[in-house]
Amino acid sequence: MLLQRCKYFTMPKGGVEMSALFGEYFKKKRLKMRKTLRQFCLENGLDPGNISKIERGILPPPQSREKLANYAKCLGIVEGSDEWLEFFDIARTDAGRIPEDLLADKNIVAKLPLVFRTIKGQKLTGEQLEKFARALKKLNEPE
Repeated sequence: MLLQRCKYFTMPKGGVEMSALFGEYFKKKRLKMRKTLRQFCLENGLDPGNISKIERGILPPPQSREKLANYAKCLGIVEGSDEWLEFFDIARTDAGRIPEDLLADKNIVAKLPLVFRTIKGQKLTGEQLEKFARALKKLNEPE
C-alpha cells in the first residue's frame, strides 16, 4: 500500500483519509517513558508491528474498551484521570466516532448539530448562539 504522509493524516493512495492524532499521542507518551518501540512492546507483551502501524496512523486506534484500557495502562495512564478520558476521546474521534459518554447524554446529542454547524463555520443567528450558550451553561451546572 502506498502512503502519503503529513503531520496529522495518513492517506492510502486512492483510499480514505485517516487521522494520525491517536498514533502521535501514543508515540509521544511512549517516548516520554524513554522506551524504544521494541522495549515498550517487549515489556508489555505487545506486537511491535501493530504498535508501529498505530503510531504512524496506518492502523486506526482500537475501538475495544478493553484494548484501549490495556494500552492506556501500558503507557502509565491512571484509570479515571483526565488523561485517561482524553486517551479514550482521542481514540474515538480519531476513528471518526463521537465519544460514548457524549452519546449517552440525550441533551448533548440534541445539541451536536449546532456544534457541527459552528465548527464548519456556518453562521449562527444571535438567538441560536444565545440558546447554545444557555445549553452549555446548563450542562456545567451541578445537579
